[in-house]
Amino acid sequence: MSEDQGRGRAGAGHEADPAWLRHDFGDETDAGDAPANGESPRSGTEPDDGWLRHDPADSGDPANPADPAEDPQPGTPLGAAGTEPAPRGGADAGDGEPAAYRHDDEADRDPDGGWDGDGASDEGDRAASRSAEGRDGGGVGSMLKAATKEFVIVIGMALVLSFVVKTWLLQAFYIPSGSMEDTLVLNDRVIVSKLTPGAFELKRGDIIVFSDPGNWVDPLPQAPHGEVVTTIRKGLMFVGLLPNDSEDHLIKRVIGLPGDHVVCCDEGERLTVNGVPLVEPYIKPGDAPSAMDFDITVPKGSVWVMGDHRSDSSDSRFHDNGTGKTGSVAESLIVGRAVALVWPLDHLTWLSNPKATFAKVPAPGSEQKKPAHSTTTGGG
Repeated sequence: MSEDQGRGRAGAGHEADPAWLRHDFGDETDAGDAPANGESPRSGTEPDDGWLRHDPADSGDPANPADPAEDPQPGTPLGAAGTEPAPRGGADAGDGEPAAYRHDDEADRDPDGGWDGDGASDEGDRAASRSAEGRDGGGVGSMLKAATKEFVIVIGMALVLSFVVKTWLLQAFYIPSGSMEDTLVLNDRVIVSKLTPGAFELKRGDIIVFSDPGNWVDPLPQAPHGEVVTTIRKGLMFVGLLPNDSEDHLIKRVIGLPGDHVVCCDEGERLTVNGVPLVEPYIKPGDAPSAMDFDITVPKGSVWVMGDHRSDSSDSRFHDNGTGKTGSVAESLIVGRAVALVWPLDHLTWLSNPKATFAKVPAPGSEQKKPAHSTTTGGG
C-alpha cells in the first residue's frame, strides 16, 4: 500500500483513530531521515502539545496543505480560530460538534419551557433554596431544643440544691407572732442553721426554731388561697425556695441547758441560772424577766426556752407542771439555730449570742449553796 493511500485511509478514519487530535510527526518525517538513537524529532523545541493543534496529516494531500489563513495557528486551541475538528465516532457523529464541546441544552431548559441563562434550571435553584431553608430551620430548632434542655437541667439542679441546703444546712422561716419582740417582729424572715445542735454546740442565749412539742401553737388565720396556689406554695416550701410559714414551729431563746437549775426570781427580780443572776438586755423594754415564779431543773436531753417579749410569749413557763419536765423542749425537736435576719432588708442583721449575759454561769451541778442566815436574840 502506498504512503498516499495510507494517509487517505487515516484521514477517512477519524471516527476510529483518536490521533486526529494529536500531531503526527511520523507523517512529516521521511523514514530515511529519522533521527538516530531515539532522538526526538522536535529536539530543542517545547514539549509537544500538538493534540490541541490542527494535524496537517489529516488534511488530505501533504503536497497541497490547506491555506494557512484557513487553519488555526500552531498551538491555538480548537474553536478559537473559528474551525471545528472532524466529528468523532459514536452517537454524536455527523452533528459537526464533539460531545465534549457541545452545550447541553436540556440541562438549561426551564420547566416552563424557558431557558436559564447561567446554565442552571430554576427548579434546581428552588431545590437548593428549600435545602438551605431546611438547614436553617433545623439549626433554629436544634438551638431551641438545646436551650430548653439546658433550662430544664438548670432548674432541676437548682431545685435539688435548694432541697439539699434546706434539709441539711440552712432553712428560711417566717416569724408569725410578736413573742420575740423587739429582737424579731411579726413577718420577719430568718435563716436557721441546721448545724446547731450537731456540728456546733448549742449554747445558752441561742435563738432556736423547734417543732411544736404539743399544742403550744395556736391555729393561725389562713389567707384565702386557691387550691392550686396553696399546692404550689407548699411545694416551694418543701424544696426550700419559700420560707416555712411556721404553722407548726416556734422560735424562742434558750435560757437553760440540760441539768441547769433555772429560778425566777431573786431579790432583784432577775432570773438565775445555777445560782447566777442574769442581766438580759434582749428583753422587750418595759417587760419584767417573768411575771410568774418557777423553780425547775432542766431534764437531760431538753432545754428551757423563753421569748424576749416575756409578757406575750407562750413558752416553757406556761406549759410546765412545776418540775421542768413538761415545759422543757426536747433537743430532738430543735430544727436549728437562727443566725441571721434577712427580711425586710432594713432589719438585716446577724442574730448573735449574748455571751456576756451567760458568761459567769457555771456548769450544771456546780451551783454554790447560799449560806444559811443565822438569827440572834438580844438580851438586856
